Amino acid sequence: MEKKGLTKVDLIFETIDPKEVLIKAFKMSSGDIIKEMLDSGLKGRGGAGFPTGLKWKYAAAEKEPEKYIVCNADEGEPGTFKDREILDRVAYKVYGGMAIAGKAISAKHGIVYLRGEYRFLLPQLMKELEKFHKMIGEIGYDFKINYCLGSGAYICGEESALFESVEGSRGEPRNKPPYPTTSGVFGKPTSINNVETLVTTMMIIKHGAAKFYELGTKDSRGSKVFSVSGDTPTPGIFELELGMSVQEFVTEFGDGDTKAVQVGGASGFCVPRKKFQNTIIGFEGVPTGGSMKLFNSSRSMYNVLHNYLDFFAEESCGQCTPCRVGCQQLLKGVEKVKKGEVKSTYLNELIKLADTMKIASKCGLGQSVGNAFRTIVENFREEIIY
Repeated sequence: MEKKGLTKVDLIFETIDPKEVLIKAFKMSSGDIIKEMLDSGLKGRGGAGFPTGLKWKYAAAEKEPEKYIVCNADEGEPGTFKDREILDRVAYKVYGGMAIAGKAISAKHGIVYLRGEYRFLLPQLMKELEKFHKMIGEIGYDFKINYCLGSGAYICGEESALFESVEGSRGEPRNKPPYPTTSGVFGKPTSINNVETLVTTMMIIKHGAAKFYELGTKDSRGSKVFSVSGDTPTPGIFELELGMSVQEFVTEFGDGDTKAVQVGGASGFCVPRKKFQNTIIGFEGVPTGGSMKLFNSSRSMYNVLHNYLDFFAEESCGQCTPCRVGCQQLLKGVEKVKKGEVKSTYLNELIKLADTMKIASKCGLGQSVGNAFRTIVENFREEIIY
């Protein structure tokens, strides 16, 4: 892996002429656009990190005439607010990325699934969408985008639960396979991409895959928009090159007393001070959907963990037993340990439960609960016991 420091980048919010970029994209073949994404090394910016070009390639291979591009703007991960900023400042790039994706997989329909709490953005987003539709009409390209609003359910950030919500059903994850590229929203081949991923695809078309590939590391190409919050003198939105160490991040954003960084929100990993230097922010280290929460010595990591578990127990859709019961038992378990009602060794049993949930849960919610649980319990056990 190439050694990378903390480098600020201006790619996502860079001012561009969208019409110029889209004309360039629409002159390319589907295969050429997909190759450009594959050559860039772009991985999904929602946190899962699936190669964008590969997702488009699979969807493009489907023979079904009706296909969909879905923008996942259901930004519900605690501590993440970068997609809101992107939509507020450069919505036209999101729409442009959807149109480019549509060209790549031969889709004429786009859906933006917007977090219910972001309803206040809708009037401005619709004005931008009207201008966008007019612009691509002038170019002579047929692609229409509609909006669908969520209702505050964290689970609907999961792609198949999102599809159920769009279709008017209860937001619950589907069994896989089939995968979205084969059978997504309305049972049609679908490419679902994060807000930031779609903007990035537009910038790759503008600047070329090679320029994007130069940023980051072998396993984590490009830059990433981070939502920085917690015990920091400089909270906010920052676009940084991937591949920096947590120590480099803390040096830039910490308050001089940072003892832990929660990378990736409640479903992410807690990195303690002793591991700052050797932990890379990227897919070869700790991947993140954007949330970076810093905690100093004044914070109780038991309270942090309890808050996360309370959140997961509330937001579990209840469809599968490992997640529904597991979240509740983890929460009750740490409470019992803290009160001294059970021995501290009971934490080892709870870790086993979290590991079982990772294997047995139906979707990413239950599968990711163990990330924060294990990393906080293993690194801050003394704060949970006493």
